[in-house]
Amino acid sequence: MGERKVLNKYYPPNFDPSKLLRVRRRKNKQLKVRMMLPKSIRCNTCGNYIYKGTKLNSRKEDVIGETYLGIQIFRFYFKCTKCSAEMAIKTDPQNSDYAVESGATRNFEPWRAEDEEVEKERRKRESEEMGDAMKSLENRTLDSKREMDILAALDEMKSMKRRKVSEDALTKANVMAHFCPGPGTRKQNKKTQNNKGPIYKWPKPSTN
Repeated sequence: MGERKVLNKYYPPNFDPSKLLRVRRRKNKQLKVRMMLPKSIRCNTCGNYIYKGTKLNSRKEDVIGETYLGIQIFRFYFKCTKCSAEMAIKTDPQNSDYAVESGATRNFEPWRAEDEEVEKERRKRESEEMGDAMKSLENRTLDSKREMDILAALDEMKSMKRRKVSEDALTKANVMAHFCPGPGTRKQNKKTQNNKGPIYKWPKPSTN
């Protein structure tokens, strides 16, 4: 029985792959790419929110004249899922992120703002310490003092926790001894009750 779907091709015995011509891609040619949106954005045309992870058909191209440390930057074109307005984003290898170019606005991300603030402080400190040894020594001293204060606060919290646990255990033991006495305590209570005198049982009143 012959093959229903002919997926294989015939290669003659004298086939030489080295003689095949290399297919060269035209420079700055756009490629069709199926991608997932790397971040949540809002369309500037209709105001529709497109969330991170949405699958889209896009066109990819090289950004001419823009590189970062020899890394090529790419641009992606795609359409809004509601109004079909075109948007464009490009890669940002410096921050390991993506930057919105046109057609949309990036949603506010609080953790991203915090990371940017921390990175800004780090760069500012490095620029201050670049040619000032005293400033570098002062910053290291402040860091050591801050770490010692944090460790002291942690030790104090641990001691308070241990003290609270011991107090809770003692309170629990006292409560259990009061409400759930052991066998020896029961016998002692019975002897004390017998020493008080005989216990009389009064007859029940008749129902007649």
